Amino acid sequence: MIDLFRDLEERLLQPEVRRSPDEAGKLLAADFIEFGSSGAVYSRQQILDGLLKESPMALSATDFSARVLSDGVVLVTYRGMSRDPASGREWHSLRSSIWKLVDGRWLMTFHQGTPTRQIR
Repeated sequence: MIDLFRDLEERLLQPEVRRSPDEAGKLLAADFIEFGSSGAVYSRQQILDGLLKESPMALSATDFSARVLSDGVVLVTYRGMSRDPASGREWHSLRSSIWKLVDGRWLMTFHQGTPTRQIR
């Protein structure tokens, strides 16, 4: 089970998916919302529009966990890292997503990113 959700989450980290509202939109439920690391709340359309304007970043994810909340609903958590290729600056976060089975397809209905400090 965890491999499926890791693959879904990692698809959303791929530049070609992030730059395509059609491809990213295939993974987000119609009622999707995100609590951003800034504290702002974003709708599905705001996220799809924002991804088009996003600066290229190197994105990665580790420490995946998946927990079934109910039939057809799964909570995925992981650690995310974003790196600006130009400056080398990094941002680390704890991430959580709720995936819902809709008409035989898994769609993300909620996402939240919480900034963390990297301990070296």
